[in-house]
Amino acid sequence: MGLSIQGKTAIVTGAGRGIGLAIARHFVERGANVMFADSDEALLEAELGSDPERDGPVRSFSGDMSEKLAMANLLSATLDAFDRVDILVNAHRLVRASDPLDTDVDTLDEMMRQNMMAGLRMSQLVARRMIKQGEASPDADEIGSIVNISTLAGTRPVPDLLGYSIACAALEQATRGLALTLAPHRIRVNGVSFSSVMSHELKLSLREDGSLRERVIAGTPMGRIAAADEVADTVLYLVSSGASFVTGQILTVDGGRSLADPVTGSML
Repeated sequence: MGLSIQGKTAIVTGAGRGIGLAIARHFVERGANVMFADSDEALLEAELGSDPERDGPVRSFSGDMSEKLAMANLLSATLDAFDRVDILVNAHRLVRASDPLDTDVDTLDEMMRQNMMAGLRMSQLVARRMIKQGEASPDADEIGSIVNISTLAGTRPVPDLLGYSIACAALEQATRGLALTLAPHRIRVNGVSFSSVMSHELKLSLREDGSLRERVIAGTPMGRIAAADEVADTVLYLVSSGASFVTGQILTVDGGRSLADPVTGSML
């Protein structure tokens, strides 16, 4: 078995930049039909253009990825373009700093809605469609694969990102729960947790803090910052036939960082 996803249809949220964009590009390069979804329409247009009559294996959708209506419209647009969906990658993330002693719960609410509930609801919506597709393929070993993207904040305390950390932990637990629920339906659900990777957020932090690059590298046993494509490679493995017996797992892409020292918010 290999890493082929030729001819499959994938939805990738958060595909306007950073890790989500790297994942969506990877899928296109490997022959998949891909719906690039993001809340920022300008980012999608910069990457793909604005032609609403676009043909070929790529489409785009812009909308608030935490809103149920936008999710439903995203799935509908994907089915209109490609007739089915085989892969979902929830790479949409929103990171906000928070004070652990602040009694204002708005940050926590927002982090849960944008990072955990968005991924869970999109997974539920797409899984129902996958199950319906599976009824037409009773002999297939697999009918779908879902991957949720989180960071080490889900397992390592990051006090200045308390709300985001809680949301990441909840998303990882939701990943495991969905894996058990959907396994009888031949749908695999996994996660990827990363750190010391050149995400959009890390790029912004590096611009603001000139010494951060050296600190990240020093805290990473492999001695470098990974490219977003290295996370995309891991996601490609998880959605491919090469991972046909892998479900309910959170794969860590961090160059050994989680083994070495505490993670701070600016290093995610």
